[in-house]
Amino acid sequence: MAPLVCLVLFLAMTGHSSATYCLCNDGVGDQALQTTLDYACGNGADCSAIQQNGACYNPNTVKDHCNYAVNSYFQNKGQVTGSCDFAGTASVSANPPANIPSTCTYPSSSTGTTPATTPTTAGTPTSLGGGTGTAFSPTGTTTGINEPNHAVALFTSINNILFTFFITLWIVMQGCL
Repeated sequence: MAPLVCLVLFLAMTGHSSATYCLCNDGVGDQALQTTLDYACGNGADCSAIQQNGACYNPNTVKDHCNYAVNSYFQNKGQVTGSCDFAGTASVSANPPANIPSTCTYPSSSTGTTPATTPTTAGTPTSLGGGTGTAFSPTGTTTGINEPNHAVALFTSINNILFTFFITLWIVMQGCL
């Protein structure tokens, strides 16, 4: 019985989904969502799927296109802390949007790479869907993945793994098995 309890405890500590998405917040106006969409598409997101006839074009709303764009940006930036804020218009979620069509795939894990189309300097993003857009970064103040504070996410993940390992080892040493 004790080995079963230890196995369940171990799976409870380590057997969770690591899917992470970035989605535009509810209650944000279409103009702010369009600005966010424009920034994401102009600075690292792969927005080809939300172009007309793209796999994720429908539903054709600013909110749905914003969801896809900020998630693409977030994944391409390696899910680093601050890459899913966009001046308060987006936030991290454990679940994808509920209304995505079967033809559309929302990545849930970091690619850790930025597409070659990412500009090296901030400017006025290209409008997708008619918005005017202004340049701003995900946190409203900085751009890029090469900032020192972005390295914290890697160490946080490693710390979580090590913590789980040592807690499990401690439980085993206490006579659970």
